[in-house]
Amino acid sequence: MLSLKAKNVVVIGGSRGLGRRIVETAIHHGGRVLAVARQEEPLRQLAKEVSGAEVLPLDATDESAPSKVFDVLQPDILVLCAGAFPHAAPLHEQSWPEFAINWETDVKIAFHFCKAGLTRPLPVGASVILISSGAALAGSPLSGGYAGAKRTQMFIANYSQKESDRLGLGLRFAALAPQIMPDTELGQYAVAGYSRYLGISEADFMEGMESPPSSDVAAAVIELAANPEQSRGKAFVVSGKGLEAVSL
Repeated sequence: MLSLKAKNVVVIGGSRGLGRRIVETAIHHGGRVLAVARQEEPLRQLAKEVSGAEVLPLDATDESAPSKVFDVLQPDILVLCAGAFPHAAPLHEQSWPEFAINWETDVKIAFHFCKAGLTRPLPVGASVILISSGAALAGSPLSGGYAGAKRTQMFIANYSQKESDRLGLGLRFAALAPQIMPDTELGQYAVAGYSRYLGISEADFMEGMESPPSSDVAAAVIELAANPEQSRGKAFVVSGKGLEAVSL
């Protein structure tokens, strides 16, 4: 079993959905885990239900957020899982704020935390894993700027790796792009939106898709963290074959 013993793990967006499962999996593998999220109530619930979980409420889009987080726990493994639900509507039915919501959340969080990781910097050997989306590879016509934002997270991971290498910082950056996960709140939202858009039942939509369970994605995060040299600067999807690198 992969071990995170003596490792500090910080999960941004760790109070619910995939983020919470990453928290649970990291604790199971022996890590000291800090879950960060904006809303306090889900964090309190997490701390109550998951033994060993430490929590910190804050808005991760704020420029000062990385310093506040790193002052509480300096991560050996930093997972950026936070983001907004995209507005579910075709392009011509969206306003610019609706279209751009994931640029103002997901991308901003990735920018601030990767920049802070490079400039603070994080300890030599630390890993930063950005949770992107399969939409970054296949597109997502019903979610505005979501696919482009998630693709940009992949580029940020790659650019950050190049800067770590250039500056000799010894950090490892990678991106993971899960497919729609129907057993998460975001996945249910996506399934409902696309089934309505296509005029089919949710069951029929799900039957036509191939998606790994989110527990597999959480395990993939731990695998990436445990094998940083193999993942540095790359983006990955999860399939029946396990982790597969994709071209940027």
